[in-house]
Amino acid sequence: MTDSLTSRPPTFYDEVVAETLGLAENLKTCLQCGTCSGSCPSGPDMDYSPRTIFAMIDAGMKDEVLRSNTSWYCVSCYYCTVRCPQEIPITDLMYSLKRMSIQAGHYQEADLDKAPEFSETFMNFVENNGRSFELGIATRYHLRYHPLGAIKLATGMGLKLFTKGRMDITPTKIKNISQLKSILNKAKELGGAA
Repeated sequence: MTDSLTSRPPTFYDEVVAETLGLAENLKTCLQCGTCSGSCPSGPDMDYSPRTIFAMIDAGMKDEVLRSNTSWYCVSCYYCTVRCPQEIPITDLMYSLKRMSIQAGHYQEADLDKAPEFSETFMNFVENNGRSFELGIATRYHLRYHPLGAIKLATGMGLKLFTKGRMDITPTKIKNISQLKSILNKAKELGGAA
C-alpha cells in the first residue's frame, strides 16, 4: 500500500503518456514552438492545433481534448513528428487520443459528416493494399473539402516529403494480400458487417 502523502492519482497527462508507445515522456519537453501545428496539413480543420492540445493535456483538460476533432484529423503523415525539435512522437500521441476518445465514448461527436468518408477511404486502401496510403487519403480529403489547399500542400510539404524519400507516390501492396483479405472478410463476418 502506498503512502497517501507521497503518491498522487495519475493525471490526464500521465494517462496519455502511459497509453502511448515510444518516447511519449518527451511530451514534458514540449517547447510550444508550434512546429507541429505549422507542419500539419489538416491543421485548419482541427478544433485545436497539436501544440494547443499538448498544453490542454498538461492542464488536465481531459473532456475538451477527448471531445475535440484534432486527433481524428491526423492523417498520419508523420511530418510533425519528423520536424519536432524535441522528438515527441506526435502522431503516436494522436493515435492514443483517438483510443482514449473511443473508450470515453466521445468519438461519435467529431464531425460525423466527414468521418465515414475518411474511414472508408482508409479502409479501401488497407483492404486493397494491406496498408494505409497517406498521400491518397490526404489527397482525397483535401480535394473534397479544400481543393485550393491541396495544391498548396502538393507544391509545399508534399514536394519536400517526396524529395526526402518520406512519401510514396503510389500505394504499395504487402506480400500475401489474399491472406489479409481472408482475415478481414472473416472479421466482417464475425462482426456482422456487410
